Amino acid sequence: MAGNDTHLIASFFLVGIPGLETFHCWFGIPVCLLFALTLLGNCIIIATVKLEPSLHQPMYFFLCILATNDMCLTCSTALKMLGIFWFDAHWIDFDACVTQMFFIHALCIMESAILVAMAFDRFVAICIPLHYASILTTPMVIKIGLAGLSRAILMTMPGPFLVKRLLYNTKFVIRHAYCEHMAVVKMASGNTQVNRIYGIFIALSVTTFDLGLIITSYIKILQAVFRLSSQNARSKALGTCVAHVCTILAFYTPALFTFLTHRFGKNVPPSIHIIFAILYLLVSPAVNPLVYGAKTKQIRDRVVSLFCSPKQKF
Repeated sequence: MAGNDTHLIASFFLVGIPGLETFHCWFGIPVCLLFALTLLGNCIIIATVKLEPSLHQPMYFFLCILATNDMCLTCSTALKMLGIFWFDAHWIDFDACVTQMFFIHALCIMESAILVAMAFDRFVAICIPLHYASILTTPMVIKIGLAGLSRAILMTMPGPFLVKRLLYNTKFVIRHAYCEHMAVVKMASGNTQVNRIYGIFIALSVTTFDLGLIITSYIKILQAVFRLSSQNARSKALGTCVAHVCTILAFYTPALFTFLTHRFGKNVPPSIHIIFAILYLLVSPAVNPLVYGAKTKQIRDRVVSLFCSPKQKF
């Protein structure tokens, strides 16, 4: 579909999952369930932290930021996926596609920054517990959150401009379920080397820097834990990190697979790549509330008390 803009193409056609179009209606079911679970679970987490004074601590403030980011990330993708899978709403305006691309990548970078902040929280709590209250104050939590948001916006901002400078005059069928940067760039005519370098630089710099900080934090945490004389104290300290480690694995594992297969996995079927790309954006936001609800006693007890009123006495 042609437009009168410099990029020419007015709309893109999102295929969904290439080669599995006949099963789209079935794929919509887990997408819908993950979407609903994400909204419900993260809303419960935020409400629980708000209502329970004992949870008004930096660790749970970061958890609320993570929950908010997860809901935004899921909303930016799941609604369009459901439109494709259930209503054959494959077309998306060029500007809407670029906007979705911006929010997806910005929210993913923000998610990574929040995981770093949560690792720092565990590092301070376990390695220098006497200074925890003085280091991680509420203003500091706000500053860390704003720093992560600013980084996400600044790193993602060039993407839309680099995409819009390209010429799109023949190809408009994106073999994907959402507008991902490299999937859109492949639709362009001419030299896209700058876009490719930008995409690889952002992915590698964010992943390398953030994972490096997280790994460093946990090396320090493990060193501090194994210096404890009590087995009970070691178990308790490590227990506070389990939920965070599960969240890290749920986020980074499909992210790395998606990044590597998209650029180097020429023998990987497109349908497998797209399914993992969908899992990358939808599974982690849905799983995080379950992990923290199951592994954090304060959250678990508060949620149970919210939904199970005490028996009336007669």
